[in-house]
Amino acid sequence: MEITAKQIAGFIEGRIEGDENAIVNSFAKIEEGKPGAISFLSNPKYTHYIYETSSSVVLVNEDVVLEKPVKATLIRVKNAYECVAKLLQLYQSMMPKKTGTDPLAFISPKAKIGKDCYVGAFAYIGDNVVIGDNAQIYPHVVIEDGVKIGNDCLLYPNVSIYHDCVLGNHVTIHSGTVIGADGFGFAPNENGYDKIPQIGIVTIEDDVEIGANSCVDRSTMGTTIVRKGVKLDNLVQIAHNVEVGENTVMSAQVGIAGSTKVGAWCMFGGQAGAAGHISIGDKTFVGAQCGVNSGLKGHESVIGTPAMEPKGFFKSSVLFRKFPQIYAQLNELQKEVEQLKNQLNNRKEQ
Repeated sequence: MEITAKQIAGFIEGRIEGDENAIVNSFAKIEEGKPGAISFLSNPKYTHYIYETSSSVVLVNEDVVLEKPVKATLIRVKNAYECVAKLLQLYQSMMPKKTGTDPLAFISPKAKIGKDCYVGAFAYIGDNVVIGDNAQIYPHVVIEDGVKIGNDCLLYPNVSIYHDCVLGNHVTIHSGTVIGADGFGFAPNENGYDKIPQIGIVTIEDDVEIGANSCVDRSTMGTTIVRKGVKLDNLVQIAHNVEVGENTVMSAQVGIAGSTKVGAWCMFGGQAGAAGHISIGDKTFVGAQCGVNSGLKGHESVIGTPAMEPKGFFKSSVLFRKFPQIYAQLNELQKEVEQLKNQLNNRKEQ
């Protein structure tokens, strides 16, 4: 695909500085630029690369001030990072999609498959499954009985969707992810543990993307819900009966324990975790490796374990690093106090 700077500027509503007829046919990081590539600059610490990059076109924010001339054609926009995302989406949408059913796939005669779908080799689609139009079902995907999948969904190799779960439209699930495995429900008894049957389902709403090797467990009763627009990274664990609010994002290795409710537009850093049966309000930022063990009202930021507001955490961190010194000083003070007590007692006796 070849496109000119003028066409790009029209698509993202940008302003050109340089050759409007400059042609690009690929993308490149600004520090790895090459002729015919388009790059972007959004982080100020990469500004020095713009003077030496070989990329033909560079997207920059409107407020970027350059100290010397550049070779590349510039397109100034309000937000270069958002604009390059739009261009990448456009590029991906123009890539040819696979269609048809591989003869090595198994599709139950009781299943209903929409128009223009692709089903890869060794995929399994069970009884009473309903799949919408334009689905991409890659090899070794397992879709068990009774699953409902909307339009324009993309399931990469080795995804497993357990029975009766529901996926909305425009859902993308990456390799190795399991939707609808049993929640972790066991009741202790004198001989060990009784398994609590997990008879609910998982509901994933529209425009959700889930990374590789993640798990969303089915509910004990009712449904585990991942709301519209949620983005989950690789290796994320969503336990039974959890609700994840609209447009919330979670980085790698986040874990949410059972029956916790997470609000809309929340952000969870890598390896953060939340205890079960709590509520986390809208627009909560949970820092990396943070442990949330009680409810949060929302519109706040927390870090550390146990979770606390950043200012308090940083003060505590300073004290924690000094703890060995403080402990040694405390021991010295205790010795001095004991010496003073002994001296006072000796004087009383005299």
